[in-house]
Amino acid sequence: MSIIETHIACKQEVLIRFQEYAVGIFKTIATKSAIKKAIKKELIFIDGVLATTSKYISGGEKIELFEAENSAISKVLKLNLEVLYEDDYLAIIYKPAGILVSGNQFVSIKNALSQNLKNSTKSDAVNPQPIHRLDYPTSGVLLVGKTSTSIQQLNKLFEFKEISKTYVAITVGKMCSAGTINIEVDGKNASTNFKVLKLLDSKRFKALNLVQLHPKTGRKHQLRKHLSGIGHQILGDKVYGIDSLKLKGKGLYLHAFKLEFIHPFTKNKIAVSKEIPKKFKKLFPEF
Repeated sequence: MSIIETHIACKQEVLIRFQEYAVGIFKTIATKSAIKKAIKKELIFIDGVLATTSKYISGGEKIELFEAENSAISKVLKLNLEVLYEDDYLAIIYKPAGILVSGNQFVSIKNALSQNLKNSTKSDAVNPQPIHRLDYPTSGVLLVGKTSTSIQQLNKLFEFKEISKTYVAITVGKMCSAGTINIEVDGKNASTNFKVLKLLDSKRFKALNLVQLHPKTGRKHQLRKHLSGIGHQILGDKVYGIDSLKLKGKGLYLHAFKLEFIHPFTKNKIAVSKEIPKKFKKLFPEF
């Protein structure tokens, strides 16, 4: 086997488990699951010793990734992404609807990041990594980390709910003007604030709402499940809600509109938004 990548661990204020630290430090294996597979295949060494998932990193360790036998040459994904904000630590990009953020498929946002973002000049620069997920049919702003330290810090901001996310959706059936939805998702507490921005009469759906959404928790499919749970499914949702009210052929009318947070390194306030897609404006042209 031959070494394909080498990384010197950055100094850590607090010891961190290797499988957490390793996310993003290699270009060829980026996810936590991929790191675990590489460890299991005995492809990663730390200071000359086989890596384990229980190994802790303090800083200065030499981490080597070896090439697996009969490994395929990695392809480069050519996909142009709109970059809304970028610095040496992080970036915010626009994710179009109909593209996976990450996963086993070749065509994904994650696989296109390195071709669309500038290389970080920081000593702990890594292959850019999405910090959170947006559903395949959802469009909108997506946060990306560009260094191992920033990936850790941004994950902590999400963990401690210090990143504010604003979504815009079109929902079916006349809703009350504002409120909070508290419905468990997958057995866990979940909460979403909503505000109706505009109401539109509809022959087929009786009424359509342009709704602003602020999820206070981040459960999988939370917004879709919450709106369906109160009888106002998101327009175009093929998974949740009543079949007779499902719209075919136009996609999901759910858009991640804005991200707001304090930059973990510059301490500046970051507020980045992306206007709603054209399909929204066809129904609500004033927005």
